[in-house]
Amino acid sequence: MTLSVFLLLLLNILMLAGGQTLWKLGLSRNSFTFSVTGIIKMLFSPIIFTGLVIYALASVVWFYIISKVDLSTAYPMQSLCYIFVSVAGLVLFKENISLIKWGGLIMITAGAFLVTRG
Repeated sequence: MTLSVFLLLLLNILMLAGGQTLWKLGLSRNSFTFSVTGIIKMLFSPIIFTGLVIYALASVVWFYIISKVDLSTAYPMQSLCYIFVSVAGLVLFKENISLIKWGGLIMITAGAFLVTRG
């Protein structure tokens, strides 16, 4: 994997984590009801809409990445989103991350590292 593709993969991971974080932020500020009106209201919330746009752009970056790298290498690397989102949960939403969760996040990181070496 070239450095430029690796950096694009990192950008893709950050964009995915950023989109998820914006969705959580938007939903924490507005109540969500599972109805047509509730879904429309949610989709047009500025924070959630921004997350959707970032997610869409991440998909375009992803298309380029998988055109250059084996899917069996690139896709497992996206598991690093779990680490970024967990840290965002801790910092932004004051979520509790137990020792067992930290252990799991460390194993995910190790697995992603091993996938790049394989």
